[in-house]
Amino acid sequence: MDVNDLRALWTLLSFLVFAGIAVWAYSSWPKQRFEAAARLPLDDDQPLAHAQPARAHTMTEK
Repeated sequence: MDVNDLRALWTLLSFLVFAGIAVWAYSSWPKQRFEAAARLPLDDDQPLAHAQPARAHTMTEK
C-alpha cells in the first residue's frame, strides 16, 4: 500500500462522511429541531413585564 492508496481511501472516506451528513440534514428526522432552532431569534421579541426603561448615567451618580 503506497501513499496514493492512502489518498484514495481518505478521499473515499471524506466523501462518505459528506454524503452521510447531507442525507441526515435533508431527511425529515431533524426537521422539527431545525425549525425550532430557526425560530429562536424571534421568540425573544416579547418585552419583559418587569423591565425598567434604561436611563443615562451621569458622572455624579454612583
